[in-house]
Amino acid sequence: MAKSIDWIDGALADLEDRCLLRRLAQRERSQGPVIVLDGQRLVNFGSNDYLGLAADPRLTAAVRQSLDQYGWGGGASPLISGHSRLHAQLERRLAEFERAEAALLFTSGYAANTGTIAALVSEGDAVFTDRKNHASLLDGCRLSRARVQVYPHGDWRRLEKLLARETGYRRRLIVTDSLFSMDGDLAPLVELADLADRYGAMLMIDEAHATGVFGHSGRGVAEHQGVETRVPIRVGTLSKALGSHGGYVVGERRLIEWLANRARSYVFSTAAPAAAAAASLAALDIVEAEPGRGKLLLDRSEQLRRRLSAKGWNVGRSASQIIPLLLGDDEQVIELSAALRHRGVFVPAIRPPTVPPGEACLRISLSHAHTSEMLELLAESLGRAPDPH
Repeated sequence: MAKSIDWIDGALADLEDRCLLRRLAQRERSQGPVIVLDGQRLVNFGSNDYLGLAADPRLTAAVRQSLDQYGWGGGASPLISGHSRLHAQLERRLAEFERAEAALLFTSGYAANTGTIAALVSEGDAVFTDRKNHASLLDGCRLSRARVQVYPHGDWRRLEKLLARETGYRRRLIVTDSLFSMDGDLAPLVELADLADRYGAMLMIDEAHATGVFGHSGRGVAEHQGVETRVPIRVGTLSKALGSHGGYVVGERRLIEWLANRARSYVFSTAAPAAAAAASLAALDIVEAEPGRGKLLLDRSEQLRRRLSAKGWNVGRSASQIIPLLLGDDEQVIELSAALRHRGVFVPAIRPPTVPPGEACLRISLSHAHTSEMLELLAESLGRAPDPH
């Protein structure tokens, strides 16, 4: 007798036929510039551990110390009994670091984005989103039940036309990544802030891939472009450059109080372990004590980007530690990723739905922990770009 989920077999076969089927790899030991993946030792260009803190012994020591006092599990929603002293300390520290009145911790950046958007706009409102925003932002727009308007990637002039046309709503919200996770380029935050002011819209940015890397103090692209005070809703993650776990929102105290009461992904989620807050506090200490990490990373990224471009690789509009090698063909990026892995280099193949159809790429993700020898191995292993013809 046929089962109700037998259709999955055909759907999986279809994904495999179109080079879109993914399978989990197993990593041994810690994250870092060198990893062991499915038993193979590889130089790792596939993580978001931008400052090399994920296995830093200072974070590990902070976690060990916190476990004796707080144990592991959060045990309850933050609004019930899950909000520990370490969580509160981290929120105060994040607000100070981001130069905001207050901060709110979420269990992930995904939860921060979906919960925040849906708490700010709903039916009768409109939300304007960049076409290449992260899935968490796009999903938050859909979940909000507001009217969703998608503008072409980075095209603030098209956004202005939409804002001028789409009027009569109770509230309007502009949402964007500050640093786009696949293309490695930056949002035009100055122009977006101007539009938000001119048309009376709220502006929300996600600094997930920029926190710790961009800006003189590591606060992200908003600091880098000088618009921090003009962005009322700023989201960040603790799980990338800060090497820990979770997401957060910073802004005025009234915003944070509203989100604590109305963001469903916050209200109805068990708090993250206090140990994750301990690791995040240690990471912030390092970022503030060693501000040169981000600059060094960006300098190395620029050097590698120029070298790859000179060899014929299309790196798009990358201006960050994320460098895509744009090939467009799903099968080709899989084959090239496998060839690199054979040489001891891990660079993941990125295909739809992570990127739009026809924009398959290899995503090189650089870390402060990469040595010059590792970067040389990557460049030599890639060689010259293949002839597109």
